[in-house]
Amino acid sequence: MSIPSSIAEYLSSFSQELGERILKIYPALQAPQDPVSERFNSLLRSPFAAQRLAVMGIVKRWQEARAAAVVAECGTGKTLMALSAIHVHSSGRPYTALVMAPPNIVGKWCREVLITIPGARVFVIDGLRTSGRSNASPNGINEVRHRSGRIVREGLHTTLTDLRLRKNSKSARDRWQKICPGPSFFVVGRDRAKLSFFWRHCYSVAKSGPCLGTVINPDTGAPLIVNDQRVLASEFEKVRKSEIIGDAGKDRGKNRRTMYSPLWQADGGRIRRFAPLEFVGRYMPDFFDYGIADEVHELSNDTAQGNALGTLAGSVDRIAVLTGTLMGGYADDLFNVLYRLEPRKMVTEGYEWGESGIRNFAETYGVLERVTIIAPEENACSKAKVTKQVKRKPGASPLLFGKFLMELGAFVSLEDISGELPGYREEVIGVDMDEPLAKAYADLEKQITEALEEHRGNHSVISTALNALLAYPDRPYGFGDLIGSEYDPELHRRVPFLIAQTEDLNEDFAYAKERLLVECVKADLARGRKCQIYAVYTVKRDVTRRLERVLSREGISVSILTTQVPPDQREAWYERELRNGMQVCVAHPRLVSVGMDLLWAPSIYFVQTGYSIYTLRQASRRSWRIGQRSNVVVRFLTYNETMQTSCLRLMGKKLLVSLAMEGKFSNEGLQGIEDDDDVLTAMARELVTQKGVGESASAVWKAVQEQHARLLPASFALDDKLTEELVAPPLTEVVTVESAAAALVFGARVEKESPRRRPVVTEADCQLSLF
Repeated sequence: MSIPSSIAEYLSSFSQELGERILKIYPALQAPQDPVSERFNSLLRSPFAAQRLAVMGIVKRWQEARAAAVVAECGTGKTLMALSAIHVHSSGRPYTALVMAPPNIVGKWCREVLITIPGARVFVIDGLRTSGRSNASPNGINEVRHRSGRIVREGLHTTLTDLRLRKNSKSARDRWQKICPGPSFFVVGRDRAKLSFFWRHCYSVAKSGPCLGTVINPDTGAPLIVNDQRVLASEFEKVRKSEIIGDAGKDRGKNRRTMYSPLWQADGGRIRRFAPLEFVGRYMPDFFDYGIADEVHELSNDTAQGNALGTLAGSVDRIAVLTGTLMGGYADDLFNVLYRLEPRKMVTEGYEWGESGIRNFAETYGVLERVTIIAPEENACSKAKVTKQVKRKPGASPLLFGKFLMELGAFVSLEDISGELPGYREEVIGVDMDEPLAKAYADLEKQITEALEEHRGNHSVISTALNALLAYPDRPYGFGDLIGSEYDPELHRRVPFLIAQTEDLNEDFAYAKERLLVECVKADLARGRKCQIYAVYTVKRDVTRRLERVLSREGISVSILTTQVPPDQREAWYERELRNGMQVCVAHPRLVSVGMDLLWAPSIYFVQTGYSIYTLRQASRRSWRIGQRSNVVVRFLTYNETMQTSCLRLMGKKLLVSLAMEGKFSNEGLQGIEDDDDVLTAMARELVTQKGVGESASAVWKAVQEQHARLLPASFALDDKLTEELVAPPLTEVVTVESAAAALVFGARVEKESPRRRPVVTEADCQLSLF
């Protein structure tokens, strides 16, 4: 045998031995052949074999640590696994559990508990205390029950302020066990969990001196500067602003201890509120035994909802977090979640909370790009100006998985639950722009490039230009002049300037991407395949309305889902529109990314994607889940050589890293359009896709699938005749996937909720986030 000449060749040559060595050094807490608890037999629903394996892993993890994670694809039953883990770990003892879930699936969580845990009582936390108004929305704590497929509020009513009192008992928990001697679950929507006091801005305006009329920090008396530009009073709006003071940098004055200076304070003139979870963390730290945080990837930022996760983790004895989208492509996406779940470990590893900790974490486990810009010398007496920047890039070291994730999470794929899923295929379809559009786009791009060079580092130019270049090809009219702003030191305020002028093209003409979309949709409808279309620009530059007009002119029945439909009524909205003959639905992907089953739409089109890998992964897997009986095809439509192609390339890189942390590597689909800038991830993918350390792991999970196959009902498997009738043949450019694709992992399954007939509460429609 020849001696390997490179690390890649070494890994390829000894992948089998390395795989066996890894499995020997890091054995699983629960192997397929290990016995499972008899407590599973007392559940009202029996988990599949793969689900039982994951549940036992969580239970054994809880015996060693407080926190565990369930990282599972859509359709694998994360809710059932979390509830089963609590049931098994409790060993028959009475317990209390606190569940924090997205607001649109609070009812689903209540239903899942009632049909899974025997003798359980479920309560919804609608607020801290009862409202004094008779016509107010539900408040306090209300017991819910399952009636005719619906969740209704009936039974016990109390409040958190009353629940914390022990009265004549030894403790508040002892008093509660007398009221509810069995298992009890408290479910709170994360939007209500973080609802805290009203606040107002706190800043001063200089009345004299060189800063006359400008905003100053009351703690320092100096102007507020963000990104080397002064902040004006008109920019405060509805966002809390703050400043780090005490830094002895340039023009910062005397050195002193760094201090956080908030420019907001509690509003004493408004009603006094207390966040329910904050109340639990402060006054009921020993009341709850278990905690569950669903869709934890949406709690990864330093926000009120994200901080609520830390409060929840500190208020319970054991916590499980659930997600189908572990990370968004950057290593530091996991920092806040890991710190909130395992703060002791993060401190031991040398990371402190805040920006400095995130920066150190990204330097260790992420990919950073250091850019040095050297400006030319102006004359013989001046030195060149050197500017250094550190930018993060998509990428994560495999060490992150081994150091933090391998012992924390139970990873479950949809293939582990059912081997009878239909095929899944995703593809990127590029199309050339029509000549008038290509000319107008090139002119716009040229103007924006010149503006970026002239106003280097101006964030208003970057933001406006990015959105214009992404949206203009899909709606080349009605943009008007693109305006930026910059700070004028003489006027002490921001002044507008022209970035670019856009050309208004023919509004009634169907452009190349739209013609391709119409052709594909017609082909799908001819085969009996309804379609879901995603676009991210709404309201001001509404692409969804234009797509509706283009498709309607071709005789296609189209409906648009907007933010005017409340989250808890979107299931019912889809049911109603389908009964009325809807063939195609157009929506922003964020509206359906969590809690929706779109089994009716096996064909999904992304006309635009935005930059959120979480939203993309969740929205693209709304159709491919247990219960789907047609091949699922996801297509990304883009104009060649435009910013849209660059957007998809970045999304492909972020997706590659996100899947790598879940053990999924692929050279196909959206990932295939991006080269490997991260060497560590490239070697890992080379190892798994070509010779594969994962072969031994696949052999382990094959045993799980064989056990699961014996448990599947006979009606679940499709016979050949039924397959031919239900599974539409693919289009010419689509390759049929014969078996469940293990390459792409999107989304998390949320079981379908019964439609409820309620009057629709109209909300102001707004442009949802692109990031």
